[in-house]
Amino acid sequence: MRHHLTGVFVGSHAVAEGLLTAKQLRQRSYRRLVQGVYADPGLEFHHRLRCAGVALVLPPGAAIGGHSAAAWHGAPFAGPHDPVTVIRPPSVLWKGPREVRVRRAALSEGDVEQRDGVPVTSPLRTAWDVAGLESLGTAVAALDAMVRCGSVSLPDLVAQVEDGAGRWGVVRVRRAVGLVDPRAESPPESRVRVALVLAGLAPMPQFEVWAAGAFLGRVDLAFPEQRVLVEYEGAHHFEDDQIVRDDERFVRLEAAGWRVVRLSSGDLRDLDGVVTRVRAALNR
Repeated sequence: MRHHLTGVFVGSHAVAEGLLTAKQLRQRSYRRLVQGVYADPGLEFHHRLRCAGVALVLPPGAAIGGHSAAAWHGAPFAGPHDPVTVIRPPSVLWKGPREVRVRRAALSEGDVEQRDGVPVTSPLRTAWDVAGLESLGTAVAALDAMVRCGSVSLPDLVAQVEDGAGRWGVVRVRRAVGLVDPRAESPPESRVRVALVLAGLAPMPQFEVWAAGAFLGRVDLAFPEQRVLVEYEGAHHFEDDQIVRDDERFVRLEAAGWRVVRLSSGDLRDLDGVVTRVRAALNR
């Protein structure tokens, strides 16, 4: 019962087949993915690996879905320790291990496809469940990425909402789809944009700044009329000499008359504070 594509296996099956002893399973550095399921120690630990482990204990008819399935459709934002989302039809009675979040919902044959040997919901079905289950910022970030990479199209998302009257989650899905913008290049950028839009502001994503015919840079979000820019600095900002190049770029932007609001990962924990900072820059 080994998952050949990923080196993932059910511990009790490996012991029963004589591949390992119970003592070896305990003493060797196999990674425990979920209760009773393990991975070879040399494999990179990410959310898709954990999903592959859950797939080995899924009952027939259920599938990896929601934010977990989005990892196969261009939005691999779920962390390795995040719960794995599983969609099960009403006819399938299964609670799953504690590391799994089970959602009971109708699931047609066309809603499921095989990816790397793992049953996952289709892109459009995944988009619907992400928008219905996750917070608005997280949902929009995932949908932005899925549209950007071509897993789904914005017209198809809109059509799905229009055809989904009375369907579970349609109000939440409609709200998320209305905020999708595939120009976004990162989840933090999407989340900041959503917070600003909900506060009544209208930033332009991925804005190119020029001065006297010279290109000064492309920034995450911009308010051109007020000459205010918003830039999220992720982990790459601190790699090698990137921090020096970024600082030099911001100096050029400010010298050209732009105000720059610089954000980091800590700011994402207080999006109300981000909105306040941006409003202050706009009103300055």
